[in-house]
Amino acid sequence: MSKYKPTQQEINNALWSACDTFRGTVDPSEYKNYILVFLFLKYLSDVRKDKMKELSTKYPNDPERVQRQLGYEPIQMPEESTFDYLHRHRSDDDIGQKINIAFTALEDANRGKLEGVFREIDFNSTRNLGEPKQRNKRLKHLLEDFAKPDLDLRPSQVGNMDIIGNTYEYLISRFASDSGKKGGEFYTPAEVSELMARLIQPQAGDQIYDPTCGSGSLLIKAGQQVDGTDFSLYGQESNGNTYALCKMNMFLHGIHSAFIEWGDTIRNPRHREGDKLKRFDVVVANPPFSLDKWGRDEAEHDHFNRFWRGAPPKSKGDYAFITHMIESLNEHGRMVVVVPHGVLFRGSSEGKIRQQLIEENLLHAVIGLPSNLFFGTGIPAALLVFRGS
Repeated sequence: MSKYKPTQQEINNALWSACDTFRGTVDPSEYKNYILVFLFLKYLSDVRKDKMKELSTKYPNDPERVQRQLGYEPIQMPEESTFDYLHRHRSDDDIGQKINIAFTALEDANRGKLEGVFREIDFNSTRNLGEPKQRNKRLKHLLEDFAKPDLDLRPSQVGNMDIIGNTYEYLISRFASDSGKKGGEFYTPAEVSELMARLIQPQAGDQIYDPTCGSGSLLIKAGQQVDGTDFSLYGQESNGNTYALCKMNMFLHGIHSAFIEWGDTIRNPRHREGDKLKRFDVVVANPPFSLDKWGRDEAEHDHFNRFWRGAPPKSKGDYAFITHMIESLNEHGRMVVVVPHGVLFRGSSEGKIRQQLIEENLLHAVIGLPSNLFFGTGIPAALLVFRGS
């Protein structure tokens, strides 16, 4: 076995270089999905490769027992889903279809963990990847890039799993930077996430919730504040591709107590206990700023009575997310949310909601943030810190 161990920076650089296959012809908001999904597949394949070597050494003359033992692994990988299988077929004319089949088989073999994760990512897409000849060439280059020594992701080579999670976070941040607003919709800068996580001080045993969780970076930062692994993460994300990124992100960080749902949090909150909202110890979020058409009409007949303080205006959904978060706090809960400055002073229905929150003594602190912190917007933002009643 090679003694070469790639560093975090080398892995980051190799993956960023792999993006050259798409640059200039495919928008970063599109090709990020292909790169991040391939990172996930390559890591799972390399973990399997390490495990197979270990089992083959332990049971040198019993291949059937090796296969039985592999059946007890947390993630099951059919042979046609492995990176090595796809790499061997990289020159096939139907390589895009073979990759799609690989991910479908991976989902089917892990329905409880990966069901629906890859459903919106099409490696045979003419719209995203070009005509067949061009598409095949791109996918062949992608497979060759991921086969380079710098991207040997076997645990025996890279060691600490944090390297993989850190690489994933690095790529997400780079894609957000390159994609402008489209990327900024799903990424909270690490420095802001770190500050928010520290402000709400998650403790052992806490259930931590993000109703607009994006790729899960903020949730993960909050969980990492807990000393140990005694915490649970709950999230909901409306964008199908970003939901998939979040599910993969949790796995690549080794977080198995994560419950991520797909759907519109305001119109259809998925985290419930019976016919009521589930209540959490910690709630964090970076909701979309001043979202238009957030669901004002439905709010008037909200089954969960979240908007009893008043319904926010149709064209600005900031207080819809804020009140949803407050109604999701338990009596001892802590909450921090990113908002645009307009939330602090706009009048009309927003002013009435704000006054009510202050009178209830829920608002604990307002922390101003400098401008140009968030990808896709230069407007200044603030953090609102709340405590449960």
